[in-house]
Amino acid sequence: MTELTPDIERSVRRRFDSIKITHTLHMTLLRLAVGHAQVSMPNDSGLHGIFDSLHGGILMTLADTAACIAVLTRIAPDEVITTTDMNIRFLAPCLTDVTADANIIKFGRSLVPVNVLLRDAQEREVALAQVTYMRLDRMPSR
Repeated sequence: MTELTPDIERSVRRRFDSIKITHTLHMTLLRLAVGHAQVSMPNDSGLHGIFDSLHGGILMTLADTAACIAVLTRIAPDEVITTTDMNIRFLAPCLTDVTADANIIKFGRSLVPVNVLLRDAQEREVALAQVTYMRLDRMPSR
C-alpha cells in the first residue's frame, strides 16, 4: 500500500471527524493508505438486531463509511462524492467489535467502486460489501 502524504492524511482524518454518524456509532479510523481505509466500531447491544448480533443495517453503515474514507484518500479535499449503490453479503453474525477494510477497485472519472471486508474481533469474516461512489462536479441544490 502506498502511504499518504501527511497533509492528505490530516485532511482525510478531519473529514472523517466531521461525519456525525462516526461519533454516534463510536467509529475509529485505524489506518489510511492511498485507496484504502480501515475503520472499526465497538459492539453495542443497543445496535443489535433480532438475534443479539450487530444489526445488518449498522454493518452496512460501517461499510459505507469505510468506503467513503477510502475514496477521500484519492480526491481533492473539496470534491463532492455520493453513494450510488451498495450491496452486502452477510457471512456470519457479528457478536464482537467489528473492523471494515475498504479498498478501491477502480478509481474512475465518475464512478469509484470499493470492496469492503468486515471482520469481527477474532478476524472472522462477517460480511463482504461493495459500495460505489460517484464523483460530482458540485453539491446538488436542495
